[in-house]
Amino acid sequence: MIPPWRINDLLDKVENGPIALEKDFDLKIFSKKLREVIKTYDIRFDPENIVPSDNSLADSVWKAAWDLYLDVGTFCVNTHRRILFEEEEIREAMSAFPEKIWVGSGKDTREVYHREIEDRRRPFCVFSPSLPFSEELFLPAQMAFMQEPLADGAGAPEYMRIVGRDNRTGGPFEIQAAQGHAGMIREAARRVGRPGIYLADVQSAVSDAAQIAASNPEWGVRLTDGRMVGTIAELKISNWELNKMVHFHQFGYLVMALFGPMYGGFCGGAEGVAVVNVAAHLQGLMVNQGHMDVDFPFDIRYGNNTSRELLWATSVTWQALARNTPFMSMSNGMAAAGPFTEMVLYEAAAHGLVSTVSGAHLWECFAAGNKHPDRTTPMEARMACEVGHAAAKIGMKREDAREIATQIVKRYEKDIPKAPIGKKFQECYDPVKVKPTAEYSSLFRNVKKELQNLGIEFPY
Repeated sequence: MIPPWRINDLLDKVENGPIALEKDFDLKIFSKKLREVIKTYDIRFDPENIVPSDNSLADSVWKAAWDLYLDVGTFCVNTHRRILFEEEEIREAMSAFPEKIWVGSGKDTREVYHREIEDRRRPFCVFSPSLPFSEELFLPAQMAFMQEPLADGAGAPEYMRIVGRDNRTGGPFEIQAAQGHAGMIREAARRVGRPGIYLADVQSAVSDAAQIAASNPEWGVRLTDGRMVGTIAELKISNWELNKMVHFHQFGYLVMALFGPMYGGFCGGAEGVAVVNVAAHLQGLMVNQGHMDVDFPFDIRYGNNTSRELLWATSVTWQALARNTPFMSMSNGMAAAGPFTEMVLYEAAAHGLVSTVSGAHLWECFAAGNKHPDRTTPMEARMACEVGHAAAKIGMKREDAREIATQIVKRYEKDIPKAPIGKKFQECYDPVKVKPTAEYSSLFRNVKKELQNLGIEFPY
């Protein structure tokens, strides 16, 4: 397991780095340098080339991200200090990074490794709802995701309410929700016969105190589970997240660095998203101190990353990481459409295909713009991961993935601005038997047949 990079040295940088106003960091430091490196390395988005096969483009994005992060660093919003690193410090941390790690326990133990471009090894798949769920649906929804055969790990829904009361961040009900959440996901794992499955996070706990409250290997989060240290867009972090990081490492947990660069924000277009995506992985190593990364670039208008622009940025990001780093990173799919629609299944397929061929692991799949409670199911994640497994099994080439992904995107891209929100979990699944309805299963099979016609070779 990778040791943390000198936590005390990092915390010294948090307290003693160069002072800056947040507005100046955003506009005068970050944005200015980002525009400069994009121009220097001549990085250009090509809408007709969703999955580029030019290695020099991936390497240019890597070099741009490296220059960006060395110059800009990470901004701590509490201390108003910039956390800056020397080149040798980052290279030292990268050289200590392991080739693989193991997560989960018992028969549910899984290996996670660095993937290459066009890698024939299957991607590690996390099935994750990660949306607020009604209290009565929390357990069946969690069981539905955990019981999926391709799920190597599972995220969790969030409690909207706990014991009939709103879950409010920073208050005592958040502590109660975090502990109840941790216990419930453990119970869900037991009920579906996967007691040791890797559990990726306690989504109901936002604050540092609530995350610490869920740390209990007996009834809550175990050392073989993952703990999340998030970021603030772009290249920022808070003391809340740094507090979590210190606790997780001192307790002995696996740490995941989480980031989501915003298309249409300070990143600008697809080129900026790709560069910042890669730079965020350097922050994930040095500041978030992650063993794995979870990355969800998204369009701030529609809450998705399945457009041409963001699929291109996704592909270029993981190609750059595959060629130039040892990192183990998961590509987090976000669809504009909701469950029980053809559109969401095509979006999931496109994201799973592009990510897998480009060298990523999979974290799937947020639906309906990731903003409508109860509107996500395992069927969307199943589609993304089945497509990813199929592409990996044959070692699909980037050129072939590009042709297939382009045909898939044409089926839904015009509808992204007005994507249907679909149906709620309880309309797609029998929450008692924890099974998808016959109607959604039929729709899934029909879309899968269409994908086969486009060239996806499902193995069985």
